[in-house]
Amino acid sequence: MQTSREPDTGLRTRLVDVGVELVAREGVQALTLREIARRAGVSHGAPRRYFPTHLELLSAIARRGFDELGRRATAAVGDGTASPRAQLGALARVYMEFALDNRGMYELMSRHELLESGHLGLRDTSLPLFGRLVDLVGRVRPDADARLLAGSLWAGLHGIAQLWGWGSLQLATGADDFVPLLRSVLEAHLGPEDG
Repeated sequence: MQTSREPDTGLRTRLVDVGVELVAREGVQALTLREIARRAGVSHGAPRRYFPTHLELLSAIARRGFDELGRRATAAVGDGTASPRAQLGALARVYMEFALDNRGMYELMSRHELLESGHLGLRDTSLPLFGRLVDLVGRVRPDADARLLAGSLWAGLHGIAQLWGWGSLQLATGADDFVPLLRSVLEAHLGPEDG
C-alpha cells in the first residue's frame, strides 16, 4: 500500500510519457508544465511533486530521446567488428534519421540548458554517445585530438540535420538524398575512405 509520502512512480512515468508524445506532435514550445498536467489528467501543480522544476521534467523527457538514440546507435554498429570508419558512417546515418524522424525530441535534446544540468543525470545519458564518437574518431585518426575532431564532426552532422530538416540543403545543393552529404562531412573530417 502506498502512503502519502511514497512517490507514485506510475504518475511520474505518465507525465514523461505525455511529454514525449507532446514534443513529438507539437514540438518543444508545447512542453509547459500546465499542458503536460492537463493531458495527463492531473492538476497543474501535480508535476511539481515529481519534478520540482520544469527543467527536471524536460530533462526526463530528453533522457527518453537519448536512450532511444543510444539504442539505435548500438544496433547500427552491431558487434563492433566493422571498421571504425564504417561504424562512423552507420552512426552518422542513424543520427540523421533520428533527427529527421523526431524533430521535436531532437530539438529538445539539443537544448544547452538541459545538457548543462549535470545534476539532473542527463549527462549520464548523453555523454556516452559522444564518447563512442570520440573513440571511433580516435581509431580512424590517431594523429588528431579525437575529442575536438569528434566535436567538429558532430557539429557538421547537426548542421546537416537542421538544414536538411528545414529544406535549406535541398534547395542549395539540389540534392534529394542526404547520404552524399554525410559521406562528404565524414571525408572532410576524417580524410578519404580507404579502398
